[in-house]
Amino acid sequence: MSAISPNHDSFLPAISAIAREAGALLMEHFHQHLKIEYKGDADLVTAADRAAEALIRDRIRQQWPTHDVLGEEQGLNDQGSDYRWYVDPLDGTTNFAHGYPVFCVSMAVEHQAAGQRSSGRLGQRVAAVIYDPTRDELFSAEQGKGARLNGKTIHVSKAATLKESLLATGFPSHKRHKNPNIYFYHQITLRTHGVRRAGSAALDLCNVACGRFDGFWEFNLNPWDTAAGVLIIEEAGGKVTRFDGSPFEINSRETVATNGLIHDAVLQEFKDIFAGRGLEPLPDPREYKR
Repeated sequence: MSAISPNHDSFLPAISAIAREAGALLMEHFHQHLKIEYKGDADLVTAADRAAEALIRDRIRQQWPTHDVLGEEQGLNDQGSDYRWYVDPLDGTTNFAHGYPVFCVSMAVEHQAAGQRSSGRLGQRVAAVIYDPTRDELFSAEQGKGARLNGKTIHVSKAATLKESLLATGFPSHKRHKNPNIYFYHQITLRTHGVRRAGSAALDLCNVACGRFDGFWEFNLNPWDTAAGVLIIEEAGGKVTRFDGSPFEINSRETVATNGLIHDAVLQEFKDIFAGRGLEPLPDPREYKR
């Protein structure tokens, strides 16, 4: 399958099959005692992570040999194609390594129209799949064709106010001391129905898309973390921007995703927090103890 029709109809079934195969491989490793390796301060990398990416790259190479692939473990294989794949073979690596069953396979393919590559403009993601092998949930989306969970159409929630909303966020596995998200977590927790931190940005985005969460934000995510989930949210009727409300870009490293209805309210909270307005002090544990 070396040629792709202009409407990209042939992508989704093949991506879904690859994601399920990679997910099955992850589960084989998950049920074994894994040797955890450390890369950097606390960035856990397992044999399963590398094996899943190798499998995905091999399947892409077999079906689309000229396509570029950007993956978390092996970086960018740039062949000058109009198509680029974003691959996270194991989003939620720390969870996986500790036996906590919240992780997934995330894959998206982007297309650049004629002239976009030479001009340096970004392409458009045309298809995406995120597969959670522990729950056998496969989220998928095609540009202009909506989003689905195990083949059934999904939509974002209808929560209209922050106080009735459940949000999600994430924290980095390393350099936590340089990340200000604890302040955002604290402030937004006080103004919503709660904030969850599950450890997989891709699944958090999917949970916004299907209405389990009403919003999600995180700092410093990589393209392979967001490429699939953002398309799934947008096709489910949600909205994704940077922290200041400007359009989301795959390299922006700023992600605010909501059902659209609470988006302005979330952005206003971000604006106030960045400006230091209305910050509630973090509770003193010594006072609590007394």
